[in-house]
Amino acid sequence: MYVRDAKNRDEVWLLDHIEAMGLDDAAFRSRDYVIAVDEETNERAGFGRIRIHKTDDGELCELTGIGVLSAWRGQGVGAHVVERLVHEAGDAGFQTVYALTDEPGYLAQFGFEPVETDDLPETLRERLAEKRDAVDEDAVGTVLRVDEFVMPPRLREAFKVAAPANDAEAEPEETPEDFGIDPDEATYKYDTGR
Repeated sequence: MYVRDAKNRDEVWLLDHIEAMGLDDAAFRSRDYVIAVDEETNERAGFGRIRIHKTDDGELCELTGIGVLSAWRGQGVGAHVVERLVHEAGDAGFQTVYALTDEPGYLAQFGFEPVETDDLPETLRERLAEKRDAVDEDAVGTVLRVDEFVMPPRLREAFKVAAPANDAEAEPEETPEDFGIDPDEATYKYDTGR
Protein backbone atom coordinates (compact mmCIF):
# COMPACT_ATOMS: atom_id res chain seq x y z
CA MET A 1 0.00 0.00 0.00
CA TYR A 2 1.04 3.57 -0.63
CA VAL A 3 -0.58 7.01 -0.74
CA ARG A 4 -0.21 9.20 -3.82
CA ASP A 5 -1.57 12.47 -5.16
CA ALA A 6 -4.83 12.11 -7.06
CA LYS A 7 -4.73 12.38 -10.83
CA ASN A 8 -7.35 13.74 -13.23
CA ARG A 9 -8.40 10.19 -14.10
CA ASP A 10 -9.36 9.66 -10.42
CA GLU A 11 -12.02 12.40 -10.47
CA VAL A 12 -15.05 10.24 -11.33
CA TRP A 13 -13.98 7.55 -8.85
CA LEU A 14 -13.55 10.18 -6.13
CA LEU A 15 -16.92 11.82 -6.79
CA ASP A 16 -18.69 8.45 -6.82
CA HIS A 17 -17.21 7.42 -3.46
CA ILE A 18 -17.63 10.84 -1.86
CA GLU A 19 -21.31 10.71 -2.75
CA ALA A 20 -21.72 7.07 -1.67
CA MET A 21 -20.13 7.83 1.72
CA GLY A 22 -22.09 11.06 2.18
CA LEU A 23 -18.92 13.10 2.54
CA ASP A 24 -18.47 16.80 1.99
CA ASP A 25 -17.56 17.71 -1.60
CA ALA A 26 -17.68 21.53 -1.26
CA ALA A 27 -15.26 23.28 -3.65
CA PHE A 28 -14.24 19.88 -5.13
CA ARG A 29 -10.92 19.81 -6.97
CA SER A 30 -9.42 16.38 -7.59
CA ARG A 31 -5.89 17.76 -7.46
CA ASP A 32 -6.39 18.55 -3.74
CA TYR A 33 -6.87 14.85 -2.91
CA VAL A 34 -4.53 12.01 -2.05
CA ILE A 35 -5.47 8.39 -2.65
CA ALA A 36 -4.34 5.20 -0.89
CA VAL A 37 -3.57 2.51 -3.48
CA ASP A 38 -2.74 -1.19 -3.27
CA GLU A 39 0.58 -1.44 -5.09
CA GLU A 40 -0.07 -5.02 -6.27
CA THR A 41 -3.58 -4.62 -7.70
CA ASN A 42 -3.63 -0.84 -8.20
CA GLU A 43 -6.99 -0.89 -6.34
CA ARG A 44 -7.86 2.42 -4.68
CA ALA A 45 -8.70 2.01 -1.00
CA GLY A 46 -9.14 5.46 0.55
CA PHE A 47 -8.78 9.19 0.04
CA GLY A 48 -8.75 12.63 1.64
CA ARG A 49 -8.01 16.22 0.78
CA ILE A 50 -6.52 19.47 1.92
CA ARG A 51 -8.69 22.55 1.57
CA ILE A 52 -7.03 25.95 1.91
CA HIS A 53 -9.14 28.84 3.17
CA LYS A 54 -7.93 32.36 2.41
CA THR A 55 -8.74 34.88 5.14
CA ASP A 56 -7.83 38.48 5.94
CA ASP A 57 -5.30 37.11 8.45
CA GLY A 58 -3.67 34.65 6.01
CA GLU A 59 -4.51 31.10 5.06
CA LEU A 60 -5.97 28.20 7.03
CA CYS A 61 -5.59 24.51 6.21
CA GLU A 62 -8.46 22.07 6.64
CA LEU A 63 -8.32 18.30 6.19
CA THR A 64 -11.63 17.11 4.78
CA GLY A 65 -13.34 14.47 2.67
CA ILE A 66 -11.46 11.62 4.33
CA GLY A 67 -12.94 8.25 3.46
CA VAL A 68 -11.94 4.59 3.33
CA LEU A 69 -13.81 1.96 1.32
CA SER A 70 -15.47 -0.54 3.64
CA ALA A 71 -13.36 -3.47 2.42
CA TRP A 72 -10.22 -1.64 3.56
CA ARG A 73 -11.32 -0.27 6.95
CA GLY A 74 -9.44 -1.12 10.13
CA GLN A 75 -6.12 -1.59 8.31
CA GLY A 76 -4.43 1.79 8.70
CA VAL A 77 -5.53 3.15 5.31
CA GLY A 78 -7.25 6.21 6.77
CA ALA A 79 -4.32 6.80 9.12
CA HIS A 80 -1.88 6.95 6.22
CA VAL A 81 -4.16 9.26 4.25
CA VAL A 82 -4.27 11.61 7.26
CA GLU A 83 -0.49 11.34 7.66
CA ARG A 84 0.11 12.25 4.03
CA LEU A 85 -2.27 15.23 4.27
CA VAL A 86 -0.58 16.51 7.44
CA HIS A 87 2.86 16.19 5.83
CA GLU A 88 1.68 18.02 2.70
CA ALA A 89 0.23 20.79 4.88
CA GLY A 90 3.56 21.07 6.70
CA ASP A 91 5.45 21.14 3.39
CA ALA A 92 3.15 23.99 2.29
CA GLY A 93 4.17 25.99 5.35
CA PHE A 94 1.21 25.36 7.64
CA GLN A 95 2.02 24.81 11.31
CA THR A 96 -1.58 23.99 12.23
CA VAL A 97 -4.29 21.98 10.48
CA TYR A 98 -7.98 21.77 11.27
CA ALA A 99 -10.56 19.07 10.63
CA LEU A 100 -14.33 19.44 10.95
CA THR A 101 -15.56 15.93 11.65
CA ASP A 102 -18.19 13.75 13.26
CA GLU A 103 -15.40 11.33 14.27
CA PRO A 104 -13.16 13.38 16.61
CA GLY A 105 -12.18 10.23 18.50
CA TYR A 106 -10.63 8.76 15.35
CA LEU A 107 -8.51 11.87 14.77
CA ALA A 108 -7.57 12.11 18.48
CA GLN A 109 -5.27 9.08 18.10
CA PHE A 110 -3.08 11.21 15.79
CA GLY A 111 -2.93 14.15 18.19
CA PHE A 112 -5.96 16.18 17.03
CA GLU A 113 -7.67 18.02 19.88
CA PRO A 114 -11.25 19.27 20.02
CA VAL A 115 -11.86 22.99 19.54
CA GLU A 116 -14.91 24.84 20.79
CA THR A 117 -16.85 26.35 17.89
CA ASP A 118 -16.33 29.87 19.27
CA ASP A 119 -12.55 29.30 19.32
CA LEU A 120 -12.37 28.36 15.63
CA PRO A 121 -11.26 31.04 13.17
CA GLU A 122 -14.31 32.80 11.69
CA THR A 123 -13.95 31.14 8.28
CA LEU A 124 -14.00 27.69 9.86
CA ARG A 125 -16.94 28.58 12.13
CA GLU A 126 -18.91 29.44 8.98
CA ARG A 127 -17.70 26.29 7.25
CA LEU A 128 -18.68 24.19 10.28
CA ALA A 129 -22.18 25.67 10.25
CA GLU A 130 -22.49 24.88 6.51
CA LYS A 131 -21.20 21.35 7.04
CA ARG A 132 -23.64 20.75 9.89
CA ASP A 133 -26.52 21.94 7.69
CA ALA A 134 -25.55 20.06 4.54
CA VAL A 135 -23.66 16.92 5.55
CA ASP A 136 -23.40 16.09 9.24
CA GLU A 137 -25.13 17.83 12.11
CA ASP A 138 -22.73 16.18 14.60
CA ALA A 139 -19.56 17.69 13.08
CA VAL A 140 -17.16 19.36 15.52
CA GLY A 141 -13.88 21.25 15.11
CA THR A 142 -10.50 19.69 15.82
CA VAL A 143 -6.97 21.07 15.51
CA LEU A 144 -3.45 19.65 15.29
CA ARG A 145 -0.02 21.22 15.30
CA VAL A 146 1.69 19.60 12.31
CA ASP A 147 4.85 18.74 14.25
CA GLU A 148 2.77 16.92 16.89
CA PHE A 149 1.26 14.35 14.51
CA VAL A 150 1.56 10.81 15.90
CA MET A 151 1.10 7.58 13.95
CA PRO A 152 0.10 4.69 16.22
CA PRO A 153 2.52 1.79 15.52
CA ARG A 154 -0.35 -0.71 15.15
CA LEU A 155 -1.75 1.31 12.23
CA ARG A 156 1.65 1.59 10.55
CA GLU A 157 2.06 -2.20 10.75
CA ALA A 158 -1.52 -2.90 9.60
CA PHE A 159 -1.00 -0.70 6.53
CA LYS A 160 2.03 -2.74 5.46
CA VAL A 161 -0.11 -5.87 5.03
CA ALA A 162 -3.49 -4.29 4.21
CA ALA A 163 -5.77 -6.31 1.95
CA PRO A 164 -9.44 -5.92 1.05
CA ALA A 165 -11.97 -7.95 3.00
CA ASN A 166 -13.32 -10.71 0.75
CA ASP A 167 -17.03 -10.17 1.23
CA ALA A 168 -17.23 -6.39 1.55
CA GLU A 169 -18.39 -4.55 -1.56
CA ALA A 170 -18.37 -7.76 -3.59
CA GLU A 171 -20.32 -7.66 -6.81
CA PRO A 172 -23.58 -9.55 -6.40
CA GLU A 173 -24.03 -12.56 -8.65
CA GLU A 174 -26.48 -11.85 -11.45
CA THR A 175 -29.37 -14.27 -11.85
CA PRO A 176 -31.82 -14.73 -14.73
CA GLU A 177 -34.50 -13.14 -12.55
CA ASP A 178 -32.47 -9.90 -12.51
CA PHE A 179 -33.22 -9.63 -16.23
CA GLY A 180 -36.89 -10.57 -15.98
CA ILE A 181 -36.36 -14.17 -17.09
CA ASP A 182 -38.17 -17.06 -15.45
CA PRO A 183 -35.57 -19.86 -15.78
CA ASP A 184 -38.25 -22.59 -15.37
CA GLU A 185 -40.38 -21.31 -18.25
CA ALA A 186 -37.90 -19.67 -20.61
CA THR A 187 -36.84 -21.26 -23.86
CA TYR A 188 -33.60 -20.37 -25.49
CA LYS A 189 -32.75 -19.98 -29.14
CA TYR A 190 -30.29 -22.85 -29.13
CA ASP A 191 -32.10 -25.08 -26.64
CA THR A 192 -31.55 -28.72 -27.70
CA GLY A 193 -34.19 -30.08 -25.35
CA ARG A 194 -31.76 -32.17 -23.38
